Amino acid sequence: MDYGIDIWSNDNFFIDNKKVKINHKSKPSLVKITKEIREKGIRGPILLRFPHLIEKQIDLIYENFKNAKNEFNYRGSFNAVYPLKVNQYPNFVKNLVQIGEKYNYGLEAGSKAELLLAMAYNSENSPITVNGFKDEEMISLGFIAKEMGHDITLTIEGLSELKNIIKINKKRFSHIPNIGLRIRLHSSGIGIWAKSGGINSKFGLTSTELIEAINMLKSAGLIEKFTMIHFHIGSQISEIGPLKKALREAGNIYAQLKKMGADGLKSINLGGGLAIEYSQHKDEIKRNYTLREYANDVVYLLKDISTHKKVKEPDIYIESGRYIAASHAVLIAPVLELFSQEYTEEKLKLKEENPPLIQELYELYTTIDSVYAQEYLHDSIDHMNSLLTLFDLGYIDLIDRSNTEILVNLIIKKAIILLKDKDSKELLQIQDMIQERYLINFSLFQSLPDFWGIEQNFPVMPLDRLDEKPTRSASIWDITCDSDGEISYNREQPLFLHDLDVTKEDYFLGFFLVGAYQEVLGMKHNLFTHPSEATIILSDDGYEIKNILEAQSIIDIIEDLDYDTKEITDILSKKIENSDLIDDQAKKSILGEIYLFLNDNGYLKTIN
Repeated sequence: MDYGIDIWSNDNFFIDNKKVKINHKSKPSLVKITKEIREKGIRGPILLRFPHLIEKQIDLIYENFKNAKNEFNYRGSFNAVYPLKVNQYPNFVKNLVQIGEKYNYGLEAGSKAELLLAMAYNSENSPITVNGFKDEEMISLGFIAKEMGHDITLTIEGLSELKNIIKINKKRFSHIPNIGLRIRLHSSGIGIWAKSGGINSKFGLTSTELIEAINMLKSAGLIEKFTMIHFHIGSQISEIGPLKKALREAGNIYAQLKKMGADGLKSINLGGGLAIEYSQHKDEIKRNYTLREYANDVVYLLKDISTHKKVKEPDIYIESGRYIAASHAVLIAPVLELFSQEYTEEKLKLKEENPPLIQELYELYTTIDSVYAQEYLHDSIDHMNSLLTLFDLGYIDLIDRSNTEILVNLIIKKAIILLKDKDSKELLQIQDMIQERYLINFSLFQSLPDFWGIEQNFPVMPLDRLDEKPTRSASIWDITCDSDGEISYNREQPLFLHDLDVTKEDYFLGFFLVGAYQEVLGMKHNLFTHPSEATIILSDDGYEIKNILEAQSIIDIIEDLDYDTKEITDILSKKIENSDLIDDQAKKSILGEIYLFLNDNGYLKTIN
């Protein structure tokens, strides 16, 4: 089974010799890298970063826009900035800045903290754009960035911000940042992020406010610093149509503003929205366009409007952080337990005389074969329902009930193996009824918050045993104590995994395309924190594991919540010292154990 790898992986990963491998240079397997990191003592989930996938996405964007410009003889420039909100972690951002330097690939900031990061790390000659609401301090930071020599554009979300720019300009030195105006289009995207665009969106100036802004800029003598208009119709734009409509609207606004005397206006920033494909199933493919089509449509439409309106073709800016970041990170998490493993033949406690239905269940279990497997499945489920009713009425005891559950699960396991080559709807229904629950050593709320929050699916697959057909209908449980910490089995988009004995073998799941938003949105539910991480650098003859960073220790997590950690350790120490249940020698040992626990990460430890 290939788990839809040809649909979502963009040729970044492939299956070879039973394993998922990285399709680059030496092409190592993910399971080999994972086991090597675990040999260093790292346990729990591990986030692997692949800088070559950042480089691939950046190269693709610039290459496709270069080709589109050449094809349509487009005279404006192409520029891109990365929105820091998508992933602000240093082992991603530092690699991105270094990789993007050859293109002058810039950064976008939406807060004071992000702007300071951009001012510190942005490459020389690369643009900085600033979006989001701004107070006087943030605008002043923009002026400082300009005074440092940065090519920075402050994008105005409201007229009050423009008033503050005019006010601060009178107080500061001669260097003034470029000014952008975010326009509120009637056009919007589709899907759950559509509210980012449209006339009722959170951000942007209406037509009336745009006219007022132009007049304010002229009165303040800053009209030449107005260089960019910006719009955004939503993240993960799955269809190209809404973008084309928005481009026509924005292109005409650009032309009108130029004719109103905005001589410095030279750029249109399309914002983000360039989609990636998360689906593992052919009938659930979300994106209906390619990057080539996206680039061609943008360039062609803006050239066409400029030609007809007789204005200079604008420089094009895009943000599209999801497209750059998502594929670079893979979360690897080990399976801790299969809950049906409690149902083994050894745990049967059959009596000398059993209720007739239980005796029949046992006979079904011992005689089932491929010819009668489906029929026996129906009989066993019918028997189980009858026996549970008998238990509720008091006619059978708890041992009988236990034997019922064990026998039915054993019959189902056998039947699924016998019928594994028959992908019938009825078998899927049975799988839906009797799911295997896989306990995974990770927190869904920390590592896949978009699954919990907006039901965003992420590709999931085992790292090896891919020459064997998986037979267990899988629901995935994380280790939090929250019932929402589950990826449920979905009959329409089923996930099948292998049967295994976790006491005898490792079994790792990979969660792919998690590099965008998941890290920065992750929440410390149950005080589980960001997983351990490592950066993997591939070469022609192998790979290098760099920047291993173990998950935050428990004491550091507690300190992040503003607890006094010295107070906590003092209280624990005094309670141990004052306990009458512990002798003096044991007290020293227990104090040492507490120290080790506090300074270790909170994920579960396994022997294998």
